[in-house]
Amino acid sequence: MNPQCQALKSKLEDLVDGWKTSGLPGRQTLMDMARDLLEWKKEKEITGLWAIPPVFATATLDDAWGYGLELIGAYAKVLGMKVVPLGLEKSAREIIEACHEIQPDYLGMTILQFDSEEDLCDIGRQIPDKTRLIAGGPVFKSDPDMAGRARVFFMAKNVAAFIRFFLHST
Repeated sequence: MNPQCQALKSKLEDLVDGWKTSGLPGRQTLMDMARDLLEWKKEKEITGLWAIPPVFATATLDDAWGYGLELIGAYAKVLGMKVVPLGLEKSAREIIEACHEIQPDYLGMTILQFDSEEDLCDIGRQIPDKTRLIAGGPVFKSDPDMAGRARVFFMAKNVAAFIRFFLHST
């Protein structure tokens, strides 16, 4: 790993470790931190953790606000991914078709409601084989087994878990 990538990785590890002791800040603070990290990366001429940035598509089935997804998208950019927002409250068919068109490496989704399980399972079964489904949202706290049924590759309980997952997979 080159020194610039290592600097980014160390900075993010320190950030996530700090959140373990101090607790995860509120959404606006997290967004401000992401913005500051993106500015820091630009100043240091750091592109990200990968030589070739993975494509990270984002979408929701049942979330009209997308606050969590916006947060994950911001930190995906900090990590160095190319983020492609598919939109909010998309149908399973729209998400599946978009994934076949753009062939993302990852599909990030927020799931709020239990009645979205069938659509999430359809997505998990029908997205391209190369696309790994990463999901988060309150339904997984109440029914963590839904992730397995829907073929979720990684269930991100919060932005810290999301960052940690990618730091340990590079």
